[in-house]
Amino acid sequence: MNWAETLRAGAEAVRAHRMRSLLTMLGIVIGIASVILTVGFGQGAQDKVRDQIDALGSNLLIVSPGSSTDSGGMRGGFGSATTLTLDDATAIADRTAVPDVSRVAPTTSTSTAVTAGETNWTTSVVGTTTDWLDVRARTLTSGRFFTADEVASGAKVVVLGPDTASELFSIGSPVGQTVTVGGQQLTVIGVLDSSGSSDSGSTEDDQAVVPISTAKALTGSTSGSVSTIYVEAASSGTLSAAYQEVQSLLATRHGVTTAEADFSISTQESLVETANSTNKTLTVLLTGIAAISLLVGGVGVMNIMLVSVTERIREIGLRKALGATPSVIGRQFLVEASMLGLAGGVVGVLVGVVGSWVLPPLIDQPVTLSLLATAAALLTALALGVGFGVYPASRAARLTPIDALRSE
Repeated sequence: MNWAETLRAGAEAVRAHRMRSLLTMLGIVIGIASVILTVGFGQGAQDKVRDQIDALGSNLLIVSPGSSTDSGGMRGGFGSATTLTLDDATAIADRTAVPDVSRVAPTTSTSTAVTAGETNWTTSVVGTTTDWLDVRARTLTSGRFFTADEVASGAKVVVLGPDTASELFSIGSPVGQTVTVGGQQLTVIGVLDSSGSSDSGSTEDDQAVVPISTAKALTGSTSGSVSTIYVEAASSGTLSAAYQEVQSLLATRHGVTTAEADFSISTQESLVETANSTNKTLTVLLTGIAAISLLVGGVGVMNIMLVSVTERIREIGLRKALGATPSVIGRQFLVEASMLGLAGGVVGVLVGVVGSWVLPPLIDQPVTLSLLATAAALLTALALGVGFGVYPASRAARLTPIDALRSE
């Protein structure tokens, strides 16, 4: 019996017991689909995190103040101190001192109510400079951003985030209209495009951006402290150099060592790595659980093939009596097991692909199909069929013709 005849005989044996074959493949189908979707969820989550963090700005360094300690010895969390100032931002922007930095945007932030007519909305009022738009990689859907002269003069202007604008102005364009913040009227000069990202748990689309001098006037603050300094490196290749330069400069200005720094610097990559390490751990855990179902499916293939050998003992005896060698008999049952495994793998891949199209809109979570994971799943299904079919095939091959023909 050549390979073509063996494949045809194996296919006929699988078709002869359709329901049993389908139930046998079910474990492999579930396992393969689970693996593909689990890896897809993990990859999709990583891609989503990277897209959100990339939307915060290109080649970005985020400088935050350290923790504070009050007179009672109570320590605040990171970012609670007032150790960063506008002078620090000016020093970082000096290309002679920090040559690998291209732009700097200091910011202050406070949550307050913004009123437009009879409508009010509590949002984050961000005070910053003209470089903020480029450093944070934001664009405008309408209007313009404020100018350096408006920053210097403390002009009463504001640029709204898209969510803030939609909450305050349901009809007509917000540009040119006025809003009230802290008892002062500000003119809306622009509306930001949506970023869909977040850097601190709150959406970047719900905020009102004003000149930093205006923000100080609204809060009545006379200090030069800022809550965050966003620093854009000259290129992705100089991000590490910019990090070291900013760290060294601020440590010198604050009179502290790097180990005792009263500020912290984070990068996009560190944020990505932190988020992805969690996603990878969960992906590995869920993939392991899905692999157990694959193992169960493989045991099911072995069980059915053993049943098949028992049912076909007389057939095996007749084939051997007619001259079939043990290798031919073993090969036939191994081909049947491989077909079950491969068919289950193909159906499992199809279920996984359909799931990757159907599930994202339902659960609001992206699923990114991995060609490597899909190919590995198919090979695994085939390996399961072969691996768990070896014992039944060898058992069939070891049967002697006389014992097989005499069995009832």
